[in-house]
Amino acid sequence: AVGYKTFSQKVVLEANQNKTLDINLEVGDMQMNEVVVTGTLKEVNRLETPVPVEVYNPTFFKMNPTPSVFEAMQNVNGVRPQMNCNVCNTGDIHINGLEGPYTMVLIDGMPIVSGLSSVYGLFGIPNAIIQRVEVVKGPASSLYGSEAVGGLINVITKNADNAPVFSADVTASSWQEYNTDLSYKFNAGSKASVLTGINYFNYSNPIDNNGDGFTDLTLQDRLSIFQKWNFNRKNNRLLSLAGRYMYEDRWGGQMQWSSENRGGDQVYGESIYTERWEVIGNYQLPVEEKMLLAFSYNNHDQNSYYGDMPYFANQKIAFSQLTWDKTLGNHDLLFGSAIRYTFYDDNTAATSAPDNLEANKPDKTWLPGIFAQDNIKINQKQSLLLGLRYDQHSEHGGIWTPRLAYKLAFNDNNIFRINAGTGFRVVNLFTEEHAALTGAREVEITEELNPEQSYNVNLNYIKKIYFNNGTFLGVDASAWYTYFENQILPDYETDPNKIIYDNLNGHAITQGVSINFDVELLNGLKLLAGTTFMDVYTEEEIDNQTVRSRPLLTERWSGTWGASYTISSLNLGIDYTGNFYSPMKLPVLGENDPRPDESPWWSIQNIKLSWTKSGSPWEIYGGVKNLLNFTPADNSIFRAHDPFDRNLDPDNPNLTFDPSYVYTSNQGIRGFLGLRYTLAK
Repeated sequence: AVGYKTFSQKVVLEANQNKTLDINLEVGDMQMNEVVVTGTLKEVNRLETPVPVEVYNPTFFKMNPTPSVFEAMQNVNGVRPQMNCNVCNTGDIHINGLEGPYTMVLIDGMPIVSGLSSVYGLFGIPNAIIQRVEVVKGPASSLYGSEAVGGLINVITKNADNAPVFSADVTASSWQEYNTDLSYKFNAGSKASVLTGINYFNYSNPIDNNGDGFTDLTLQDRLSIFQKWNFNRKNNRLLSLAGRYMYEDRWGGQMQWSSENRGGDQVYGESIYTERWEVIGNYQLPVEEKMLLAFSYNNHDQNSYYGDMPYFANQKIAFSQLTWDKTLGNHDLLFGSAIRYTFYDDNTAATSAPDNLEANKPDKTWLPGIFAQDNIKINQKQSLLLGLRYDQHSEHGGIWTPRLAYKLAFNDNNIFRINAGTGFRVVNLFTEEHAALTGAREVEITEELNPEQSYNVNLNYIKKIYFNNGTFLGVDASAWYTYFENQILPDYETDPNKIIYDNLNGHAITQGVSINFDVELLNGLKLLAGTTFMDVYTEEEIDNQTVRSRPLLTERWSGTWGASYTISSLNLGIDYTGNFYSPMKLPVLGENDPRPDESPWWSIQNIKLSWTKSGSPWEIYGGVKNLLNFTPADNSIFRAHDPFDRNLDPDNPNLTFDPSYVYTSNQGIRGFLGLRYTLAK
């Protein structure tokens, strides 16, 4: 059946025998009819919502097992995990060419990953508790507020009622990476069900295959614990409460570095201790109207050294939102109010008093807002969504973000959508820009930074074709255009020893097209493939001339693919996944820097074999990652031999230690082996 895994079992039927055959089909990874919530803050069938939402369930991510959501996104078309540092390997998620801070990451609809935690938060969500991941590309500030400029990634966790009693997934790689995912559920009396997920990842094996004296892969020791309570209430009203705790110790640097060198100036290392906890809740009010109170709170502590440069920071975000869901005739209405409080403090000039850099002045901002949305069902084929939000930022004043979406369904197999809206983002450089922390370049802010504003139009078309021979073809094509005012981009090129920030004296454009294909053949072969073309640039007035430039680390072409096939007679599954990227500009240290100022075309490809017997709770899998053994050039870390710049070339004093020249991991080819156990009942 389309959307489900192929079922194969030998059955012998004898004459005059009354026999029943029970067939339980498992959900496949290429469904197009899922229920989604991210686009409209309501549960709605994916094909019915006017807002395009891409959905990826655990089967999709199991094609290429990874220890974190961050790495798992590498096979989503138009979404790229960007490595921001050659030494500590922190990163963020790019959507349609926009940098990580433009992407809002949520758990169960709550904005828990932003600012400081955008760099580290995606590494600590246990895979065992994930029901699906929803992706919206383009601004969604009319529903979610600041940071939802480039898009959304919403991690939907499992409900305990639908989760297995116990599951375990253990993986090891030839690089001696070890990952364990556990989940279990139990009933707390007759009033509540509880789901617990635990993730532990450890990598403690320094490797330097490129011979630069630095670790190729950051060493990590990470523990994450998640627990979610679902309470049984009258009239099936919703009440859930979830909490997550994550601790990570990661370091990268010179191979001889040890904890005794932390913060010193003899052996270079970047050492980061991260401790984070959060609470997420949803409570449906006990009234006849459908009213939902949602809230979240997170606390993020970071204790880190980048060489001999300390960076200590604390961020607290409290969020609450009340929504009223009301249907009147053909109007599906949603009204809401939200408030967010952000506290941020660190040991840099970012939180110092303007007239006294020695005096600490934490950044405290309030962001209350109200919004309204009307999804109008014009007729059986057409619907129109209108939305408007107003936010009152405590520092920047009032911000309006309207939204419009239109859907035309010619039939169930041909759907056209158009979305238009605005977005805004308030920037805190030190919570978002890792390169500002390395100490390799001086940070210079030339003016008071104003919020960024964006205007976006997105066209989407879905086509489903069912052939007579049982083959299914799904096509999902999109085109988008986004215009930015006041955009803030780091300038690495004016001065090789500085990162200069200011509001763009002009505008920025990101535009492009993408297309995804889903193919399912009657023999069980399933294919996913997609490609994206992006044209991203800025236009700025310099010396009375309009200068167009392309931002760093932005590719023009990218693509992903995945192929799955099961040999039923052998109970063997085969998955082949990969991606490719075109050249992108890289941050070099001026014209005398010997490193290329563009990356090459590159591709990461993986293959996985899995074995499981029908009805068995056990699954064994293994394979090879990075089949082509692609790694960046050996000199990606410039002056790795002199990270404290003690012996600079007097003729080229700007050629200093630089770990920010990075576009992908230095980790090469490796094998992996895993064992998975699932106790359904």
